[in-house]
Amino acid sequence: MAYAPYSDRPLRHLKIVIAGGFGTGKTTLVGSVSEIEPLRTEETLTAAGTTVDDLAGISAKRATTVALDFGRITFDDLVLYLFGAPGQERFWYLWSDLARGAAGAVVLVDTRRLECSFTAVEWYSSLGLPFVVGANRFPDGYHYTADEIRDALGIAQEIPVVHCDVTRRQSAVQLLITVVEHSLNSRRALESHA
Repeated sequence: MAYAPYSDRPLRHLKIVIAGGFGTGKTTLVGSVSEIEPLRTEETLTAAGTTVDDLAGISAKRATTVALDFGRITFDDLVLYLFGAPGQERFWYLWSDLARGAAGAVVLVDTRRLECSFTAVEWYSSLGLPFVVGANRFPDGYHYTADEIRDALGIAQEIPVVHCDVTRRQSAVQLLITVVEHSLNSRRALESHA
């Protein structure tokens, strides 16, 4: 699937959820690929929130998503609507609504803090929504193999694990291509067993 911002063919639309723990790069991913000005619902982190949000490992973080991020990217005749989910526990109640009608999800993980994405992996697994894991590179992060990440997260071999740097557009685009391909392959496999 090649990236092309415009096409004369009729468009198909897919909703993709960008999920993961607090501070894993969801807002950055949406912003790095969106062909429109992304909608962001970020608020400044305050001292009052330190008793609620765990900033261990992300102490330099200054803002947080409080509802969702939204962006759009077009591939030939396919438009992806990207919905970034907030990562803090106090906003998890939004995940069900954001997942409604989605074709697939990306669960971003920070290899310095894999445990902060366990809940997102469990959540999307329980929904039966096809998802891929994006191992987002941070300068001081650990480089685990895809199999090591699968083992740590307890996910099946058929779930793609993609090493990425969501600050780089092409890396983030490749991650989205992978989730679309995985979603389509999962759907075909279900249809062939029906």
